[in-house]
Amino acid sequence: MNYSNINVVISTYLKVDRSFKQKLSNIWYKSCAFDDRCQFKYIALGSRFFHSSHARRQVKKDGVEVLLSPQEVTVILRKNEYNKEFPYGSVKSYDSNQLSSNVPIEDTRCEARCKMTSGFLMGVFDGHGGPACAQVISKRLFKYIAAALLPLGLLQKYIKQDPRELLIETFNDRAEIVQDLKSIYDNSFNKFLNKLLLTAKDEINIEASLENGIMELDSDLSREVVDLYKENNTVNHKTLSVALSGAVACMSYIDGPHMYVANVGDCNAVVGTMNEDNEWFAQKITKEHNTENFDELKRIWNEHPDEERKTVIRRDRLLGELAPLRSMGDYRYKWTTEILSELVVPLIGQKAIPANYYTPPYLTAKPDIFYHRLTPKDKFLIIASDGLWDMMTPLQAVKLVGEHMKGKVFFNPLKLPKKNIQLGDLNDLLMHRKESLKSKPKDRNAATHLIRHAIGGTEYGVDHSRLAHLLSLSPDVSRMFRDDMTVTVVYFDSEYLRQCPA
Repeated sequence: MNYSNINVVISTYLKVDRSFKQKLSNIWYKSCAFDDRCQFKYIALGSRFFHSSHARRQVKKDGVEVLLSPQEVTVILRKNEYNKEFPYGSVKSYDSNQLSSNVPIEDTRCEARCKMTSGFLMGVFDGHGGPACAQVISKRLFKYIAAALLPLGLLQKYIKQDPRELLIETFNDRAEIVQDLKSIYDNSFNKFLNKLLLTAKDEINIEASLENGIMELDSDLSREVVDLYKENNTVNHKTLSVALSGAVACMSYIDGPHMYVANVGDCNAVVGTMNEDNEWFAQKITKEHNTENFDELKRIWNEHPDEERKTVIRRDRLLGELAPLRSMGDYRYKWTTEILSELVVPLIGQKAIPANYYTPPYLTAKPDIFYHRLTPKDKFLIIASDGLWDMMTPLQAVKLVGEHMKGKVFFNPLKLPKKNIQLGDLNDLLMHRKESLKSKPKDRNAATHLIRHAIGGTEYGVDHSRLAHLLSLSPDVSRMFRDDMTVTVVYFDSEYLRQCPA
């Protein structure tokens, strides 16, 4: 893989103004929304915040910098990896991992199984302006979507339950929301359930349910700030920090052979398919909502007066500031000037109101919904933040996962095919395994495999020196070369899909 550092710097440059991001982060950390069980713990050093377990600096020995060893690199890369297997269904297993560039990391992820209905939910959330919005969305969104997927009878049953059964079973869920926010969020969710009851039907429209869950949660992020202010002239700094920071989201809902992908922003989902000639093909499901998408540019231009054409998109950014053209949160680009003046300017100053802010809202969280009918040729799905896609193409990612699938079988012990195997056959089997072991990947987890190659990959394989250098950079420097990376690889069961009716 050939990468230009200049291209990486340009494509991964901060999604929001750096000084504004710092102000948002300060609000968030002063009233952190997660308790001590949360994996996000911070220590304050001056005006910056650093991860208490952060130790990626190069070691100096006799005045000479010493690179991280291969073992130290592997420990860093595998720190956040996770995998889960399932006994039956179209989803056989998934691998997931993330690697920070920002400190703290602004990406989050969530994977869950619907409990009252069928289907899996897998999502990646790429935050900007701080981690607040992405963290909160990853904890709340799938519950909204699972409720929206309930037919009328099940919805009525769920609302009447006390205590209520779980709507979703989450995996790899390490964070807990603090109690005062939990009560606010529970109240918002109960109002959402009552609103669903007014329109629920026995037949569920999945595309509409996915959009409804995303849009209603995004609206609640605003209401949880504005309604309190209107009631008693009080601003809750925790809910405000969530509403002002933002996150793009890419999530899939997989039920048997039916796969739906909802996308808001510039994360991407790609299906790895093997064709009749046993060659890998990358099917990009999503389209980014950025200035490279001309349909998005036309949509935004059409939503605002002609005299704003030169200001609404400047320097390939919304109002010259925001790179993604759709996102959740980011109410600095959605609220009216009056609301911003009353709620945000007193805390942050006049920069809270973007330049040329005449006809809000300029931003929406409305997702694009894509449907894909899974076939036995579809082997896996990759959902990842733009930190990965900035460093490799969809086809490169698919080929890497395909090679990983072939090689990872050698992590398992050798099983003889039959009891009475001949000595010569056994020798041939062992020689074949010895030769094939050359393709055994370094990492059992496919998401880790992708991240390793994204950072250290060259035309000739992974360059340890490149990998060690990039993992040793301080956060301020690292962010110039790469973004946070979050990757989830979902494997499909070909035999199950083969038995599904066409």
